[in-house]
Amino acid sequence: MSHVRVIADSRRLAWAYLLRVAQGPCASLVALVHEEGVEAAAAVVRAGVDRRLPVELRDAVRRIDCAGSDLASMAACGARLVTPDDDEWAGSRLSALSESDDVPPLALWVRGPASLRAVTDRAVAVIGSRAPSEYGVTVAGEVSGDLAERKWTVVSGGAFGIDTAAHRAALAAGRVTVAVVPSGLDRAYPSANRELFDDIARTGLIISEFPPEFVPDRSSFAASARLTAALSAATLVVEAGFRSGSVVTARRARRLGRPVLAVPGPVTAATSTGCNQMIRDGDAQLVTRAVDVIDAIDASASR
Repeated sequence: MSHVRVIADSRRLAWAYLLRVAQGPCASLVALVHEEGVEAAAAVVRAGVDRRLPVELRDAVRRIDCAGSDLASMAACGARLVTPDDDEWAGSRLSALSESDDVPPLALWVRGPASLRAVTDRAVAVIGSRAPSEYGVTVAGEVSGDLAERKWTVVSGGAFGIDTAAHRAALAAGRVTVAVVPSGLDRAYPSANRELFDDIARTGLIISEFPPEFVPDRSSFAASARLTAALSAATLVVEAGFRSGSVVTARRARRLGRPVLAVPGPVTAATSTGCNQMIRDGDAQLVTRAVDVIDAIDASASR
């Protein structure tokens, strides 16, 4: 447990407490905050008996109220809590989740010096296989590096494979990059990418809606996928198998009305079946270079 002392007002403590209770997207809790305000909502959940407490949260109230220690633990690893109260909250991006009948985050833990709103103003998600081919790594690096040089923020998930190639290319171009992760920010997931996360956090951001010590599970990967799509103007899939999680992220981006783009691959490569299928079905636009991505974003914005 961290010994860092963090001075927080009652609203910030309420946001941190509700993030601990929710541990991911929670539509009923978002609705409660919208109706009652964050401090009143936290009080309702803490009491555990109020009629306004959604049924699905009855068990959640048993979780220990450790908002203060959560804030301290995150501060100890260089992270902070960003809430809708803050100027850097990316409201214009994240509000699209509500408009598409998805669940926006209550607040977000972020690590790094960049402003969440500023770095996602011009952002593209570059995602793909965790076990890519050399072709996929090369294309991801080239497109991500070119996007970064054109002052677009590259957003990805910090995973092995295409994600790592995208982040590294942006960093090599001297630009910020953003990693949306499915774990608490006090742990590196995957642990072998700890050095990469440190590099990202020097200039960019690592983002999570999960509390300290949270271990990723299937639902947290899906939750992070929706944030990756929401924080980006477009989603580019470089390589993905037919049942890849990247295809799920692309589906979330389509629901948000954001351009979905895919790099075609050899018909004999299992790592490209998802991309080729999306292109064939009209669910993604075929792209081969960064300028194609930017053209697609411009065309979408002009509609």
